[in-house]
Amino acid sequence: MAETVIAGVTVKVNPEGYFEDPSQWNKDMAVEMAKDYNIELTDKHFEVIEYLREKHMAGEQLTIRKVGNSGITDIKGLYQLFPGGPLKISSKLAGIPKPASCV
Repeated sequence: MAETVIAGVTVKVNPEGYFEDPSQWNKDMAVEMAKDYNIELTDKHFEVIEYLREKHMAGEQLTIRKVGNSGITDIKGLYQLFPGGPLKISSKLAGIPKPASCV
């Protein structure tokens, strides 16, 4: 387990950079991390991020299909919001572990 500084806060992350403790997350961290993916977060991005955090905290398994059926955005929209790996990137920005459905 490694530590990194995001938005001025030291957090514990796994070797892939996912948070070990989702309670350390805040919105400023998401904004800073999104810059690594050339993503400027909008309200729609944060709707997805909050949905992921809520479902993770409830112990639910996350999938692209589940997010696409959430009513927030469809699967195509998810790919537009988080290009290059929508569930992996959105989960990382949400400060939650990488979903098991992601390779």
